[in-house]
Amino acid sequence: MSTPQFTPLPLLGGADARAPAPPAWAPLPIAGAPRFDAAAVRARWTRLHAGQPLPPPAAPALAEAWALYHGGEFAAAAAAGLALGDDEGANLADQATAIYANYVEPREATRLALFRQVGDRAQARAIARPDDCQALYWQAYAIGRYAQAVSVARALAQGLGDKHKETLERIIRLQPDHADAHFALGTFHAEVIDKVGALVGRMTYGVRAETAVALFERGLEINPHSATGLMEYARALLALEGASRLPEATRLYERAAAIEPADARECLDAELARAGLRD
Repeated sequence: MSTPQFTPLPLLGGADARAPAPPAWAPLPIAGAPRFDAAAVRARWTRLHAGQPLPPPAAPALAEAWALYHGGEFAAAAAAGLALGDDEGANLADQATAIYANYVEPREATRLALFRQVGDRAQARAIARPDDCQALYWQAYAIGRYAQAVSVARALAQGLGDKHKETLERIIRLQPDHADAHFALGTFHAEVIDKVGALVGRMTYGVRAETAVALFERGLEINPHSATGLMEYARALLALEGASRLPEATRLYERAAAIEPADARECLDAELARAGLRD
């Protein structure tokens, strides 16, 4: 029997695949982010990329582009990645664009346009190379964040839910140690249950509360330093079970806030965790 062909997530549409000029992007809204050069990136690679299995950069230009990213120079990193003209550079550009859009960009319309841009670029690579976990993940990330911004319920109605779930499950099959895919899939299970209920979620989308918990627990086994995973786990527990899980959710936020940030993104995560504890 032949293996069914994998179909990547549909295009979000309406985006210009070119990166905006760096001046269009806002500066990092925090001070004191770690600084990097190519040597520092290679030396700290395992810690910096614990969430996504990825080989260290061999090419000096790629290592320098990653140094820009980890130092919080997201616009410059995206431009440098695209200038390399290969898949590794394009995946870096998508990561820099998506993280900037999620954490830094203050204008909602621009945020959504950037997510569409990432989704469309990554989808094109996933069509050409269906086993490219980086392309699959950054498309799934962009669509997941876009859906959160415009309405998870609307995204489900448009048929994005099944494909989003299938894509994340495929990444985990291809790379079982992809912690970030575990967190994203756990979030999907929790958000669908929150929007449509446990019964409809299970019957229509194949989501379960116990699966969400297991995905978060496995993700944190792989990468216990993930403040993103800890905070998303906390939000998932509250979505699934409400205020009864507030003490545990608070403990997860406290763990996230206590992690020593390894790069600019983790500094942003630490600030979010502290803000969540203050609210």
